[in-house]
Amino acid sequence: MTIAIFGRITRTTDFVILRDFFRFLQKEGTAYFIYDEYARNLARYAPLNQELGLLQPVFRGLEELPEVDFLFSIGGDGTFLDSVRMVGQRAIPIVGINVGRLGFLANSNQHELKDLTKKLIAGNWIPQKRTLLALESNPSIIFHENSFAINEITIHKSNSNEMIIIHTYVDGEFLNSYWADGLIVSTPTGSTAYSLACGGPIIIPQANTWVITPIAPHSLTVRPIILPTESVITFEMESRSGQCLVALDNRNELIQEHVRILVKKADFDAVLVTFEETSYFETLRNRLNWGVDSRN
Repeated sequence: MTIAIFGRITRTTDFVILRDFFRFLQKEGTAYFIYDEYARNLARYAPLNQELGLLQPVFRGLEELPEVDFLFSIGGDGTFLDSVRMVGQRAIPIVGINVGRLGFLANSNQHELKDLTKKLIAGNWIPQKRTLLALESNPSIIFHENSFAINEITIHKSNSNEMIIIHTYVDGEFLNSYWADGLIVSTPTGSTAYSLACGGPIIIPQANTWVITPIAPHSLTVRPIILPTESVITFEMESRSGQCLVALDNRNELIQEHVRILVKKADFDAVLVTFEETSYFETLRNRLNWGVDSRN
């Protein structure tokens, strides 16, 4: 088995655990490649800084990464989003290891690194495909080859003292002109992220739907709407400043209002590694305190 390791250092990163994990991989004969920046950052900390052999070999991007069986994303949910972007169309199964705060996508603990690796070696894992959103712009000037998202695509005002108007069409048919701070198109995976904070529904990952969620709409009658993933959604924007922000997950670019945005289902999926004991509903309850009542 060969793995790639992509990660970020957080306040709760346990370097002793990581040292023991790398030693375990070498003992098991598991080949691994570490993202160069992550390896250099790890090398600054004891007890890893005296064992630089553990942090070789490295790769600087997907184009340098040979064929691997899994990619370990060690960090928080933001690190996981970057891992999805790095893997791209190669659909390498991603193992999410949480050393951040929430850990909804990366929901395994760093203390489980060796046990999870043993399960992977034994073949005791379950692939779970997650649908991605793809973005196209006319003219084609933003995001280029990385124009996809696992959580959401957001159109947002660029100035704090204005609202924007977003004319929205579904499969060519006019839906609505949203007068708001912005608009979110979320996948089921992203339904527990920004969309949820703006009043959107929770959607289970297996559902073949998107949700359009307005951000602080000026009209009280405007509510989120759920659409099938086969839908092609087009946006035309108006703003006082003549520009707005477009974000794909945790990346954003400033565009002029004349740029037309098209959102549709990507022609490839992200693949998440899950295990038999993994439960989406349990994750909802544990990570989001979903349904918790202080009276009970």
